[in-house]
Amino acid sequence: MFKNHPKGLIPAALSNMGERFGYYIMNAVLLLFLCSKFGLDESVAGVIYAVFYAGIYVLSLVGGTIADRTQNYKSTIQWGLVIMAVGYVLLAVPVVHSAGNHTWLLVFTCVALFLIAFGNGLFKGNLQAIVGQMYDNMEADAIKKGVQGEELNAIKERRDSGFQIFYVFINIGGLIAPFVAPMLRQWWLGVKGMVYNANLPELCHKFLNDAGSMTSEQMNNLNELMGKVNQGGLDLANMEGACNSYLEVFNTGVHYSFIASVVAMFISLAIFMIFKKIFPTPAKKEAAAAVDYTPEEKASMAREIKQRMYALFAVLGVCVFFWLSFHQNGQSLSVFARDYVITDTIAPEIWQAVNPFFVIVLTPVIMLIFSQLTKAGRAISTPRKIVIGMFITALAYLFLMLISMGHNYPNGEDFRAMSVADQTAMKSEWWVLIATYFFLTVAELFISPLGLSFVSKIAPKHLQGICQGLWLGATALGNLFIWIGPVMLNKMPSLWMCWAVFFAICLIAMGVMWGMVKWLEKVTQ
Repeated sequence: MFKNHPKGLIPAALSNMGERFGYYIMNAVLLLFLCSKFGLDESVAGVIYAVFYAGIYVLSLVGGTIADRTQNYKSTIQWGLVIMAVGYVLLAVPVVHSAGNHTWLLVFTCVALFLIAFGNGLFKGNLQAIVGQMYDNMEADAIKKGVQGEELNAIKERRDSGFQIFYVFINIGGLIAPFVAPMLRQWWLGVKGMVYNANLPELCHKFLNDAGSMTSEQMNNLNELMGKVNQGGLDLANMEGACNSYLEVFNTGVHYSFIASVVAMFISLAIFMIFKKIFPTPAKKEAAAAVDYTPEEKASMAREIKQRMYALFAVLGVCVFFWLSFHQNGQSLSVFARDYVITDTIAPEIWQAVNPFFVIVLTPVIMLIFSQLTKAGRAISTPRKIVIGMFITALAYLFLMLISMGHNYPNGEDFRAMSVADQTAMKSEWWVLIATYFFLTVAELFISPLGLSFVSKIAPKHLQGICQGLWLGATALGNLFIWIGPVMLNKMPSLWMCWAVFFAICLIAMGVMWGMVKWLEKVTQ
């Protein structure tokens, strides 16, 4: 699997794995944490989450521009890790929320999220550009040695598998991370004589904000759940005090988990610094190449660059809709896992580990299939793989549509207004989430790592950081609108209608991409 790849690939992947571990600890709990900490409606918390998520990728354009202009990718990456660590330190401070500090504490939290997003923008795209540069160097060295024909094509094909390996390491961090915050939160609740319940924070906030507006069903649910979570740490005769105590302990446990994110940032920084010398330096390569271009070559290159950039923007436009649909894993799918699925004592955040688990397990299988097809002379081009990925994403939402129709699920607001017993009777089995994440993961493996590979193939060498930033910028645009997932889940008459919107989006994007396949294949040859 690792044979014949650049020696810097694994250290770069390990550095990225540590950063992703720290990031996914926070990302796994962010939406539900904003709701439990500040009592925000899921739609409002979803907007904050979406803006933060989009900011990570928009700021990658800034990070790519800084690295391209200074030609100092490595220093930019290092500063990114340090700034992210500062953001996580701020998130780790367990300030107790109250009506008096609501505004400034929410602003403080958003500032911490901005630092994480900005640091990620400096780090993410530029590390990917360095990985792409490794394969540029490998191909250039092969050409200098006179390698041609099928042997050269085989070397070029390693880029796709290299980015898939890189992607596996990202997901090793993502697999472990979702367990950290729930584990620490439940541990801290246990220390304080309480147990975990995903639905209780919302009811606590409702009671504290306006107990008189609660329905009798909601009050019954609050009393029933309080009785279930209490192990001697709550005075249920004083419901206001019990709600405040539960929220304080519940959220403090999450704050403690961000300390692990800080540690992960510094581990990533240490790995990067240790192996820094073996990573390529694009500035030196570009300086050596620039003196060899004639005026005719420069004019030809300008035309080629224009075509390549058109192709890049075409693919980015399609991938916006993939990310809009895929990143519902932190939005509507988290709410679906919390409310509509029988998970018993399993925290809804933990289900996000299913996706990276499937990435790790399925990547070698998909790499083997692609390799065998290439050897048989039936290689699938990267644009065609993206078409297949969009189709599989559509299948995931078709599956959820059918499940929701079969259970006759109402929207989220109506579902949560039902009694605990009625909710439990309607819930789906755990395998529904497993199947959904299976479809989404296979789609991801056809799009995300291969999209990174596509960008590194098509990007002009002096714009590698910016082009990787553009890929992340397209991801940002998709992420900017992911908040519509919880809104549709809560407001549409029936739950299946929410999934139908994503199903339609994916099918349309697949059709557009299919119409461009031959042109894209020609440009990337």
